[in-house]
Amino acid sequence: MQVLAESLSPEATYRLMSGVVVPRPIAWITSQSPAGVVNLAPFSCFTFVSNKPPLIGVNIGRKAGVRKDTGANIHASGEFVINIGDATQLQAIHQSSEEHPADVSEVEVLGLATAASTLVRTPRLADVPVSMECRLERVIAFGETGAEFVVGEVLAFHIRDDLYQDGKVDTRGLNPVCRIGGPNYASLGEIVTLRAVAQTAKSVMSGNGQAG
Repeated sequence: MQVLAESLSPEATYRLMSGVVVPRPIAWITSQSPAGVVNLAPFSCFTFVSNKPPLIGVNIGRKAGVRKDTGANIHASGEFVINIGDATQLQAIHQSSEEHPADVSEVEVLGLATAASTLVRTPRLADVPVSMECRLERVIAFGETGAEFVVGEVLAFHIRDDLYQDGKVDTRGLNPVCRIGGPNYASLGEIVTLRAVAQTAKSVMSGNGQAG
């Protein structure tokens, strides 16, 4: 089977790529509008791009050519919080993707508790295992649909006490969920541990933990 990319609409391309580029971690983003409304939405085109300073990147698309509330809020405030939900919060993560007017808070609709952040004005979710307070570092536009790769510098990490030891997070205890194609999600499943590959000092310092 061969599919020529030029024959696909943006919607068809998304359906195809979101079923191939899997699994994708979910950034459950809180942002705040100029009027003080706390928006919450999940984004699964999400990764980290630097360890010094710690930089996190999220792809945020547009709806009918207009920035989504999350993107508009980040542009206006220059900050946001990435929350990492666990498997017990999957229903809320999914339901937070429902569209609401900009003056409606998904946090309030879903009855989720928030907590004050330390270094940004945007609140974080109180009951998630991990939250990362971010200051907008840069926005890079890609493609013809207005999608933007939003990069934030992590200013503070909030990690549940039982998950953090010796500078590492217990991933099994974190119990994160991931997005696959369509309204489908998955958990970690089986974790396979292999012998660590020797790294040079240069690769460790640069954060490149794999050959490539």
